[in-house]
Amino acid sequence: MNSDSVRGVERRRLLGWGGLAVAGVAAAGVQLVDSRPAHAAPGPTDSHAIPPDTRPGGAYDRYVAKLAAEDKFSGVVLLSHRGRTVLSRSYGMADKEKGIRNHEGVAFNLSSAGKPFGAVAILQLAQRGKVRLSDTVGTYLTGFAKEISERVTLHHLLSGTSGLNTPEEDLQRIFQSREEVHEFYERWAREAKPVAAPGTPTDHAGAEVAIPALIVEAVTGTTYWDYVEEHIFGRCGMTGTAFYTRPQWLTDRHIAHSYMRQADGGRVDAVRHLDKGSPDPLQLGKNPARSFIDFPGDGGFATAPDLVRFAHALGDGTVLDRPYAELFMGAKIPLAPQGGGLREGLGTPADASFATYMMPVSLINGQWVNGRAGVNPGSFASWNIYPDTGWVGVILGNYDDVPFQEIIQREMQAIIGW
Repeated sequence: MNSDSVRGVERRRLLGWGGLAVAGVAAAGVQLVDSRPAHAAPGPTDSHAIPPDTRPGGAYDRYVAKLAAEDKFSGVVLLSHRGRTVLSRSYGMADKEKGIRNHEGVAFNLSSAGKPFGAVAILQLAQRGKVRLSDTVGTYLTGFAKEISERVTLHHLLSGTSGLNTPEEDLQRIFQSREEVHEFYERWAREAKPVAAPGTPTDHAGAEVAIPALIVEAVTGTTYWDYVEEHIFGRCGMTGTAFYTRPQWLTDRHIAHSYMRQADGGRVDAVRHLDKGSPDPLQLGKNPARSFIDFPGDGGFATAPDLVRFAHALGDGTVLDRPYAELFMGAKIPLAPQGGGLREGLGTPADASFATYMMPVSLINGQWVNGRAGVNPGSFASWNIYPDTGWVGVILGNYDDVPFQEIIQREMQAIIGW
C-alpha cells in the first residue's frame, strides 16, 4: 500500500467516529455533519451496528450492575455509538454524607486519564506555528540541565521516549493554593534527570507531562489550567469538566467524592479526611485531595458525556485540525506486551500496542482502540475511542477497590466481541 493509500485509510478511520453522517461526504464533496446530541438514544438505522452485549440488559450492563449490587463499583459507565448513547448507567453515591447520588452530570477525578489534554494543547500550538515538535526543551524553558535542554524534544516528551526520570512527589504535603501547587510543580519538573538517551521509552515519567505543561505556559502567557479549560474544554462544550480546586470538591454537588479503601476494610472520603491515605503499596500514603488543584498536565475532573464530546471534537476538527488529530492518535513506537500498552500495564489483551501522544493505541481483534486510564486513591477512570466503528466507552468510578482491569476488558468484549 503506498503512502497516499495509507493516509486515505487513516483519514477514513478518523472520520468514522468524528460525528459525521454515515454517508460521510455528499456528492458535491461537502461534509455532512451529524448534529445529534451525544446523549441521544440510538435510532433504528443504527440497530445493525449495535452488538447485543452493549445494549441495556446486555452482558456488559448485567456485569456492571452485579458489581454495583455487591458494592464493588460506584460510578458511571457510558457507551456511545456515532454520537448516540447506547448505554448509560450510574451507581452509588457521589457524596455519601450529603446523600447525593452519582449520575451522568457528576465529574470524577481523572488522574492519568487527564494527560491527553496536555498533548492536545501542545498540538494546538504546533498547528498555529507557535511550537515545533522537533524543538528541544531549551527552546522555551531555562533552568534545565544541558543534556535535557539541548537534547530532549517535544516529540520525545509527548511520545514517552524522553529517557527522563522524575523525583518522587511529596505525598504528605497539604497544599493551600494554586500558586503553592504551581511553585512546587515547576521546581519538581526541573529536578528531572536523564536516565537513558532521548528516544528511549520511559516508564510513566512525570517530567513527560510536567515539562510540556510548562511550555504551554511559556508560549501562551497563561496557566496550563486556564489554557486547557478555555481552548479544549470550552471549545468542545465540556461544561462539567474542569481542574476543580479542593474547596470546590468539598462544596460542589456535581463532583464525586473519592472513597479510599482502608486497611481495616472501611472506606473514607479522601477530601474530608486529609489525614488519611491509601494503604495500597503502589500508592502508599497518597491522598489526591491534599493537592489544592491537580498538577498541570495531569488529572482534572470530567463527566462521562464530556469525554464523549471530546472524542467527537477530535474527529470533526473542533479541537484539532484533522492532520493534527491523526498525529495525536497515530501509532509512534511499539510497546512491550503487558508493559505500558493501551492500559499502561493493566493487562488488557492486545495484538499490538503503540505509544502515541499520551493516548496509547492498540490493535485488538483487528480493530484500533485508543485509550487512557488513570487510578488514584478513591477513584479510577478509563475512556476508549474505537475509531473503526464509531464507539466511545467511558468508565468513571469513585471507589479504588474495584476490578477495573476486568471492567475495561468487559467493555471491549461487548463492543469488539473478542
